[in-house]
Amino acid sequence: MTLDKTPASFQPPVRTLMGPGPSDVHPRVLQAMARPTIGHLDPAFIDMMDEIKQMLQYAFRTDNAMTMPISAPGSAGMEATFVNLVQPGDTVIVCQNGVFGGRMKENVLRCGATPVMVEDPWGRAVDVDKVEQALKAHPEASVLAFVHAETSTGARSDAEALCKLAQAHGCLTIVDAVTSLGGSELEVDAWGIDAIYSGSQKCLSVAPGLSPVSFSERALEKVRNRKHPVQSWFLDLNLVMGYWGAGAKRAYHHTAPVNALYGLHEGLVMLMEEGIENAWARHQRNHQALKAGLEAMGLRFVVPEDERLPQLNAVHIPEGVDDAAVRGRLLREFNLEIGAGLGDLAGKVWRIGLMGYASRRSNVLFCLSALESILVEMQAPIEKGVAVSAAMAALGEG
Repeated sequence: MTLDKTPASFQPPVRTLMGPGPSDVHPRVLQAMARPTIGHLDPAFIDMMDEIKQMLQYAFRTDNAMTMPISAPGSAGMEATFVNLVQPGDTVIVCQNGVFGGRMKENVLRCGATPVMVEDPWGRAVDVDKVEQALKAHPEASVLAFVHAETSTGARSDAEALCKLAQAHGCLTIVDAVTSLGGSELEVDAWGIDAIYSGSQKCLSVAPGLSPVSFSERALEKVRNRKHPVQSWFLDLNLVMGYWGAGAKRAYHHTAPVNALYGLHEGLVMLMEEGIENAWARHQRNHQALKAGLEAMGLRFVVPEDERLPQLNAVHIPEGVDDAAVRGRLLREFNLEIGAGLGDLAGKVWRIGLMGYASRRSNVLFCLSALESILVEMQAPIEKGVAVSAAMAALGEG
């Protein structure tokens, strides 16, 4: 292959990322990622790895020793939980109320296990009563898998209640917290979560490419007593912990993404500086402001308020409005990204993210102003000139 000309260095446009992820990366994280690369077995780097593990324990609210970042995005974190805890012949109760429950089902099938599906409407939380019925009907089930924060809809399920049910029926739990970690209440130890995975690119204000995970001692006991080898060499916990284990001496497993881990370290430092409860409160406060503005315009939320994520806001597109045209103009004219609907909701909703560094007052007001200006030009059926003032009133500034 020949090139017409020598490519120049890539210079990305400066965007405001208010979609479902990635979210805006904090400037401190970008600066941290630009620091000099050192070896992945360097004693200084290993010291930093230990700090990352401790700070992830803080973020997950857990004392689990097996808490670390997988050197790959959240999808690999998901796969790590399933390939280690699910064996051929197992039965797994899988809850699906959006796109990502479907990906859990696919992982179960690829592990050679049988998924028993508990399905709920997109935009609603997982129905705890349905899960209880499934657990009673399938006493052979060994795992309950569900999405805590469904990114495709903005629905938040009751992880505490679901984990209590699983424990009562002798099941381990696998929980998707890709969108909830750092953005809404999450209590791994208090709720009894056995295996959980997240992503760096949402509420942690870090670049994409890493997946924080945590495994309980109950989960590790199952890994140790497997009858079949873990089907993934790269994600086999028995091997990975040789590198992410305790102490100064580490066994080589893979070349860790050194500079990406600098970024995660900095993002977690900032989370601890803010305080995890304060981060949860900030996401909720900015959600309330965005909600006030969107509803003042006349836009309706997909998810009922008591099941709604503050950091992922799914709203119905006004009648007669072209989804792609609005998102395209926001990107071209305002350098603002919001998300489209997925699956059953494609073309019907917008997903507006308020995650991590993107969850701030200026972004809320900017998004409302930009969206309103375009919808007014398109003669959409909305209320004009009220969104920003409603948001400011919700922030106590009106």
